[in-house]
Amino acid sequence: MNRKLTGLPRAYQAALRKCLEQGPRASLRPAQGLGRQGMALGLETLDLARIHEQALITLDLPSCSPGARDSLVRRAGAFFAEAVIPIEKTHRTARETNVRLSQVYDTLRRRSVALAASNRQLKREIAQRRSVEDSLRKSERHYGRLLEQSRHMQGQLRLLSHQLLLAQEEERKKISRELHDVVAQTLTGISVCLATLKKEAALDTKGIERNIARTQRLVEHSVNVVHRFARELRPAVLDDLGLIPALRTFLTRFGKETGIRVSLSAFAAVEQLNEEKRTALYRVAQEALANVARHAQAGRAEVNIQKLDDAVCMEIKDNGKGFQAEQMLHGKRKGRLGLLGMRERLEMVGGHFTVTSAPGKGAAVLAQIPLIDRPSGKGKPPGSRSRGLE
Repeated sequence: MNRKLTGLPRAYQAALRKCLEQGPRASLRPAQGLGRQGMALGLETLDLARIHEQALITLDLPSCSPGARDSLVRRAGAFFAEAVIPIEKTHRTARETNVRLSQVYDTLRRRSVALAASNRQLKREIAQRRSVEDSLRKSERHYGRLLEQSRHMQGQLRLLSHQLLLAQEEERKKISRELHDVVAQTLTGISVCLATLKKEAALDTKGIERNIARTQRLVEHSVNVVHRFARELRPAVLDDLGLIPALRTFLTRFGKETGIRVSLSAFAAVEQLNEEKRTALYRVAQEALANVARHAQAGRAEVNIQKLDDAVCMEIKDNGKGFQAEQMLHGKRKGRLGLLGMRERLEMVGGHFTVTSAPGKGAAVLAQIPLIDRPSGKGKPPGSRSRGLE
């Protein structure tokens, strides 16, 4: 026990003794001072009670009647009660402070829980916002690519439209020249021969038969030219007999005109295709072989039509000089108009077009058409074996 605490019991004992000696009118203010002193020393109520008990034991209370002794004890109790008031007030304040602190702690704890929940919600919202921002950036890039593709396709469309107009104009010029140089001249020759016959009929009957024969040959030649034009515009045998006879007729004439040997292999069930699909196959074969005659420098070609899964596959191969397929398909050369025209024809009937070639290795054109019509005409048939024109 330190020195200050050692002096407190003696002071308490002296103050208690003086209070008891002064009687009921004694002032209890010294008791309060002792209580404040004990509070300052950090004493508890029990500590002050021990000091009070020790003071009562050490005090030599006068010998008196029991009633007087009880009065002394009551005054001593009042002294203790007055002394303990500062300590009790401090304890009550501490308790009240503890209660308030506990309430503040509970409030802070609830607010901390709410703040933690808000932080978690905020983190989720931040994550969602980042995800949305990432999606928006991806969508922006995606639509940027689509826009670029759209612009590229618009450019291609303008180029193809221009080339198509040029091709139509060239075809019209060709037909005009043929009609003017062949049919018109032949008809003019027939008119001259008829005029000559008219004159000779009155003068010399011997040369009439010879002139008639020459006129007939001119008429037959004109009829053949007209028939050739008709076949090139639309072969009647395709409508009357079917795809295979039309191809055989075309290949026979093609071989005679170009000197290129062409073989045909086909399965009969191809004739079950509708008219639009059979026409598409015929035009693709016609255009592909025209390209072979114009560019390939080939001596031999093959046309094979076979059934592949649920599609009809027509392959046209040649042993010519070949070409760079990628440059031809994606470049801006005039030669690709025929390739794009074949692709468009096939896609219109739900088919797919591919071409493979390399310099010195010939070329192969593959046309596939589904046996059953599909809802979309742009799908790729099963069993495709080569790289397509994308």
